[in-house]
Amino acid sequence: MKIPAGFLFAGVQAGIKPNRKDLALVYSEAPCSAAACFTQNLAKAAPVIDAEKRLPAEGVRAVVINSGNANALTGPEGIEDVRTVCEAVARELDIPAAAVLSASTGVIGHRLPAHKIVAAAPALVASLRPDAVSAAEAIMTTDTRIKMAARTVVIDGREVTLTCIGKGSGMIAPSLATMIAVVATDCAIRPQPLAGALQKAMRKSFNALTVDGDMSTNDVVFALANGRAANAPIADPGPALDAFSQALEEICKQMAREIAADGEGATKLLEVKVAGAPDDETALDLAKATAGSSLVKAAIFGADPNWGRVLASIGARAGTAGYGIDPAEAAVWVQEVAVYDRAPLAYDAGVLKARMREPEIKVRVDLRRGKGAGLAWGCDLSYDYVKINADYTSLIVPRPDGGVGKDDRLSNYSPTFKVQLLVDALGYIKKFSGTRCVIKYGGAAMVKESLKKSFCDDIALLRAVGLRPIVVHGGGPEITRTLEKLGSKAEFIDGQRVTNAADLKVVEMVLTGSINTELVTLLNQEGSHAVGLSGKDGGLLRARKLITEGRDLGQVGEVTRVNKDFLEMLLQQGYVPVISPVGLGEDGQSYNINADTVAAEVAIAISANKLIYLSDVPGIMKGGELIGQLHPKDLEELIKDGTISGGMIAKTRSVLKVLASGVPSVHLIDGRVPHSIIGELFTDKGVGSWISA
Repeated sequence: MKIPAGFLFAGVQAGIKPNRKDLALVYSEAPCSAAACFTQNLAKAAPVIDAEKRLPAEGVRAVVINSGNANALTGPEGIEDVRTVCEAVARELDIPAAAVLSASTGVIGHRLPAHKIVAAAPALVASLRPDAVSAAEAIMTTDTRIKMAARTVVIDGREVTLTCIGKGSGMIAPSLATMIAVVATDCAIRPQPLAGALQKAMRKSFNALTVDGDMSTNDVVFALANGRAANAPIADPGPALDAFSQALEEICKQMAREIAADGEGATKLLEVKVAGAPDDETALDLAKATAGSSLVKAAIFGADPNWGRVLASIGARAGTAGYGIDPAEAAVWVQEVAVYDRAPLAYDAGVLKARMREPEIKVRVDLRRGKGAGLAWGCDLSYDYVKINADYTSLIVPRPDGGVGKDDRLSNYSPTFKVQLLVDALGYIKKFSGTRCVIKYGGAAMVKESLKKSFCDDIALLRAVGLRPIVVHGGGPEITRTLEKLGSKAEFIDGQRVTNAADLKVVEMVLTGSINTELVTLLNQEGSHAVGLSGKDGGLLRARKLITEGRDLGQVGEVTRVNKDFLEMLLQQGYVPVISPVGLGEDGQSYNINADTVAAEVAIAISANKLIYLSDVPGIMKGGELIGQLHPKDLEELIKDGTISGGMIAKTRSVLKVLASGVPSVHLIDGRVPHSIIGELFTDKGVGSWISA
């Protein structure tokens, strides 16, 4: 992402949160014009009270943002903590304290551990880089992903760049909405026109956004402009200000959409467009009312094209505000399907319901009362929204060092919830005790440390409740990186790696010598009683050379036999076999074998009850939508229509063979989600895509 000239960003862990980055810094090498828009909530947080008095202004150089603690409703001490933080960061940057602004996000009512931020300030400043990712990560709270955007525009013949980082997921309401955002630009512009452009941009972006109708105490959008683009300084209305304002509005709209799509517990982005209103203000107000309706949001979650709720929400808001419209005269479209036009319309309910399972839902209304139009964004209302917010503060506990932590142990929940959870869990344990499960381990779950830990925890828990897991691991990305370091370029044919004799030594070194050893060590640290195996050990995997459509793949093989007795012996003795996908040919040659194929052959050999593939996708997707349950004929159709292509074809062929050989079910699940294996096994419908015979 392009960064404006003269801006640097940083994000570090200060210890406000127990195990995540929680302190961000946006810094300009030159003094900036600065402006901001703030929450309209009268219960303002301390950093909002401080910054609101100081902007718009010149000479600002930095914004420091902490997450995990809102510093809201904390009394005079909260203001003092803001001053302490700004002074500490200013000292490290060697700039005046008045040149530093601050913002906070997190739990309300806990005093900010300012001493932690003071202690982290040297590391924060030392990590400044022309890269916004770490700062965007550090300001997240219940967000599930970082939010960044950038635009460029030519002003007076000079290229001007705008970059924005933001956060927002819950407590999102119109009239600024709950969020923190910083727009950094190298445009030369005076503070007052910058403030005017920012206020104008709010109307069709953050002020057109709602997730839950609750406004935070900490909302703020900062804009910093350091002039490094060297355009003629913008001071008055004109083409230059218009061009800058348009770019600013576009970047704010993008951020608003991203926040709506990442609403707490959200599964779908909702876009509502109201046209034919008496004026734009009326249209925008009605669009926001519709996007914020709990009944509309619940219908969107359930993929229910309930146009009645849309018109009811418009009618309710119009009646309250006294707008001169008649909802009965309107026309309504859902996902571009006409559902109402002065009367209900006939439509294919099955087709529309299927389209409403897509990740983005569009509702359009024409009121036939003028030329006014407005666009608003929101999201659906899922079960998870209640879960997130019911637990948010009841499970937050202060730590002795001044930070806060989350104590989400089962013992903190209600007795009824605990009893039901334990009854369900014990039922699943009884169902799966003594059964076999083969797990193909790959993707991000093999790379990210926290995901490695959750995977090893899952295997230990499965073994503890009597299920007998076997792990087959891949290692493609690590093999590719190692080969490239050695000057060898990776080549693939239909998702299969071409492996020459020289490369095979590297493949074995990475798979068996590195990945397998590390994984076995991690599993045994969790008490899993794991044993590492190359497919060559004990003749576990016999192989022959694989030829794909007449093309020679080198030392790539296919499984001809699995030493079932060897595996049975290990399982009977309580071991968790961890298999590296390298096989031994009858010709005495070693062969690199696709890990998906090995997992399939092992599942068949031991008559597994389940085969689970961990990957970097939610499952099998079509049109951006996860397909939850499939049968073999469905897979064949998805291959024919091109939905399944590339490397997924080999995996799919393995799945079909497994099902045809008597294994009851195969599951493709997202290994990027912690404890996804537990979620798949111990819930009725599981997660990801379930393919059953």
